[in-house]
Amino acid sequence: MSFRHRASTWDRRYSPYLYISPFFLLFAVVGLFPLIYTGWVATHDWDLIMGQGEFIGAENFMAVLGERAFWISLRNTLSIFILSSAPQVVAAILIAYLLDYNLRAKTFWRMGVLVPYVVTPVAVALIFSNLFGDRFGLVNSILETVGIDAIGWHSGTLPSHLAIATMVNFRWTGYNALIFLAAMQAVPRDLYEAAEIDGAGKVRQFISVTIPNLRPTIIFVIITSTIGGLQIFDEPRMFDQYGRGGTDGQWQTMTMYLYELGWTRSDFGQASAVAVLLFLLIVAIGLVNFIITRRISSSEVKR
Repeated sequence: MSFRHRASTWDRRYSPYLYISPFFLLFAVVGLFPLIYTGWVATHDWDLIMGQGEFIGAENFMAVLGERAFWISLRNTLSIFILSSAPQVVAAILIAYLLDYNLRAKTFWRMGVLVPYVVTPVAVALIFSNLFGDRFGLVNSILETVGIDAIGWHSGTLPSHLAIATMVNFRWTGYNALIFLAAMQAVPRDLYEAAEIDGAGKVRQFISVTIPNLRPTIIFVIITSTIGGLQIFDEPRMFDQYGRGGTDGQWQTMTMYLYELGWTRSDFGQASAVAVLLFLLIVAIGLVNFIITRRISSSEVKR
């Protein structure tokens, strides 16, 4: 076998792996290694100043699970996630459906829905924390005008979650709407024409034509919203001037609790344990989404 023929064989066999290797190398450096190192830190008595201590196994996990603050942060994280993700997906689909029509200055409107995403989270949090002020906030002023008592947005648990969820929806609804808009524009227009010939109105076309063709995109948005929603930090951190999640942890999320353990208590071991538990929570919910995805795909195949 000649050298040229051997080189050609090697090129066909190994060059595809060479082309995709940058992604795996980058993932190993910025993704896999930090994850493994976090697990290593979580099994050690690790101090911010003193560094690595002795191996203590699962003691950090047991200490974290035994604290009331952890369970409160878990409750707050799931609550804010549910209050933000579900309305966000529904609103994004409706906005995308409106933008899919031949509106005047449609480029302007499509760019306009992306403006809240461009605004920095700190600016959004500062604005909304003032809007939802307990004493002089604009929202409470409007409520009092219509005869409703002022709400303690910073003192109550559920009101604070609603306020923070409003911030999240403000930032991300337009971004997800553009993703849904791109998916809607990929739907063949022949389907709409056939539905219109059959006598289907706009609402029926939306339910029977648009939504079924958006299923893969809806699943993608749900998964990405799950990952981002469970890692929420900026909005609750900036909801008041103290950044501790409330006087009794009313809106302290798991990432805020992790931050407190690592940088306030200087206990990197327990902070890493919280990070591992949060990772497992995201994986668990991701598996649920995967199972739902498979069921939806199998049902479409049977049809």
